[in-house]
Amino acid sequence: MRKSVQRGIDGAALSHLLVTVPIGLISLGVVTFLSAMVNPVLAMIVPVLWLFSGPLVFQRNVEAAIARRLFGMRRPTPEEAQRLDVVWEQVTRRAGVDRETYELWIQERTELNATAAAGHIVAVTRHAMERLPNSRLAAVLAHELGHHVGGHTWAAMLADWYALPARAAGRAILALLFLLFRTKHWAGIACGGCLSLMIVQALVMFTFVEGMWWVVLPVAAGPLLIAWLHRRAEFRADAYAVGLGFGEALETVLVAEAQMAAVPGAPQQGPAQRASGMPPFPQQYQGQQYQGQQYPGQQYPGQNHPPQPYPGHAYGGQPYPAQPYPGQPYPVPPGPESLKAAGSGRLVARAAHTNAEARLKNVRFVMSQQIQRSPS
Repeated sequence: MRKSVQRGIDGAALSHLLVTVPIGLISLGVVTFLSAMVNPVLAMIVPVLWLFSGPLVFQRNVEAAIARRLFGMRRPTPEEAQRLDVVWEQVTRRAGVDRETYELWIQERTELNATAAAGHIVAVTRHAMERLPNSRLAAVLAHELGHHVGGHTWAAMLADWYALPARAAGRAILALLFLLFRTKHWAGIACGGCLSLMIVQALVMFTFVEGMWWVVLPVAAGPLLIAWLHRRAEFRADAYAVGLGFGEALETVLVAEAQMAAVPGAPQQGPAQRASGMPPFPQQYQGQQYQGQQYPGQQYPGQNHPPQPYPGHAYGGQPYPAQPYPGQPYPVPPGPESLKAAGSGRLVARAAHTNAEARLKNVRFVMSQQIQRSPS
């Protein structure tokens, strides 16, 4: 029997670390320069201490402080902890992972989501606790466990820590330029123009004269590469959850998330099932109300009918019976065109919708591959 992986590093996590090496070198230079401005002796001590400070962020006490201060997380209440323990025990038992390795936290956010943070924290939103039944909550937690097992969380946090001085210096320079150009005075604009030319000249010299293109180009393309690696990490974590048997439940959550992102204010999942154990698979698909969108496979008479809930509610005098998930297609998430009437936050909603749709396609692909590999 193959031993289950407790914690490791996959290609997405390793690539994330490699991509941030150049910006880490810039951070080292920033720390050295600032230390030398204070005292030349500190220029030999502070950078070394900073290099060895990275592993400190994975200490339990430091992680707890980061979770509270930066991510707005909190410890679960006794009632929340009781329910989470039941679900988490099911997930870790399937994965073969020691449940005590990770701590469960609550995040006050209005999303059907969870978060893997630092090296030992798995946080679920209070909204997900209230809206998701145990089976779907387990799928969300299994996804976050996949991030931890794949090393995505600790690699991202370590990369962010060592990139922090360089990013802070870059933001300080941009803020200074903004203030100079905003003065609308000839002296401030002239200083801002000179500083901009000096930055461009320094970049050209480093890239072409000094041959430091291997530092400048990765830093310039870093945000795009990191965004792509984040998406790959999401796909890896989804595949991990599918491999544990939570594919159908995760697919249901992603369908709801895609609809909520595409149509702001769309109805959300019903109240969570407060069962003491995990509901059996497959479970009945919970009906949702779709704003003016026809449910696949059903022909509504006429063209302009008000939105009606599905299933179990009468439409035109005829009730639609609730159908179990197997054999019943999921409703197609509304397309991006519905975002035109969303008002503010359209770009954020479009990005969230696109991400949910991409993950949904990936989950269905992994599930289809799993079915093909299973013996007939």
